[in-house]
Amino acid sequence: MYNLKSHLLTHLIVFGLVFSLTNESFCQATKDYQIETVAFYNVENLFDTVDDTLTFDDDRTALGKDRWTEDRYRKKLENIAKVLSEIGVDQTGDSPLIIGLCEIENRLVLEDLTTHPYLKEKKYGIIHFDSPDERGIDVALLYRKAGFIPLNAQPRKLLIYEQDKRDYTRDQLVVTGLLRGEEVHFIINHWPSRSGGEAKSSYKREKAALLNKKIIDSLYKENPAARIIGMGDFNDDPTNKSFKKFLQTKGSIGEVGDKELFNPMEIMLKNGKGTLAYRDSWNLFDQIYVSQSLISKDFNGFQFYKAGIFNPPYVITQNGQFKGYPYRTYGSAGYEPGYSDHFAVYIYLIREVKQ
Repeated sequence: MYNLKSHLLTHLIVFGLVFSLTNESFCQATKDYQIETVAFYNVENLFDTVDDTLTFDDDRTALGKDRWTEDRYRKKLENIAKVLSEIGVDQTGDSPLIIGLCEIENRLVLEDLTTHPYLKEKKYGIIHFDSPDERGIDVALLYRKAGFIPLNAQPRKLLIYEQDKRDYTRDQLVVTGLLRGEEVHFIINHWPSRSGGEAKSSYKREKAALLNKKIIDSLYKENPAARIIGMGDFNDDPTNKSFKKFLQTKGSIGEVGDKELFNPMEIMLKNGKGTLAYRDSWNLFDQIYVSQSLISKDFNGFQFYKAGIFNPPYVITQNGQFKGYPYRTYGSAGYEPGYSDHFAVYIYLIREVKQ
């Protein structure tokens, strides 16, 4: 439980709730609220050092191009575990209840990650399926067992064909569970890259958006009030066609209609914020969107509170040509003992604590 008292007055403006200094509003503003963090992080190729003969992971081996040694692997685990352990702590006093990940190689690296000293005491559970991506990278969901009970999990295949040949890419991971007793659905994404150019590859991400929409519609068919949180590295910005035309996301809470999606990252992008940089230009590919049922202002159940980008100084390159960019593991000069080429993103969920 976290007492938001002072924070609530500052941040509930996102709901259009501005309190006057009346006795009634003061009592409302000083209620106790429980707050939880949901985070997503593209961890930039978290690979073990073992050569998997079924995937193109040769670079991330001791004899490969990246000279991926056990020491470098352990340093990478330490870095990622540190980031995950600190997201949201200033507001909740604990690490995220739910974490979506992408660019992880297999279950082994997830086990090594969750048993690292930074995270071991958090007792994270793992939900992971091997996807058909040719590089062998997958998506996954971590959850603190004390606060989330998985009910169902399944990978949804993204079928894309290029000149009658299948382009193997990541599955979309769908997880349903009880978050502090409330049913919530999560969709973890890592949409096809912009390899070959944004315009030429856009149809692949639009296919991914259509699959997302199909998943969402199926959840609404079972429960019209379903609570849905989508997260991932979408390789598109919030204003791209995949979001605005196919998922029909809204950037303002006031615009969100029944069964529509709110994307708090859209206003961040318009304000010049991003999660990755290329040629001195920022993109906000890492996003978390929520269903209309999570912005209904009913604080008896968990509701969206606010969103953010996790970019403390230690995950930012501090000098040189790429000053200000994410402090990554591999750059143009080769290996760096950094974190990722993406910043993590997060949202807070809150609900009123009954006295």
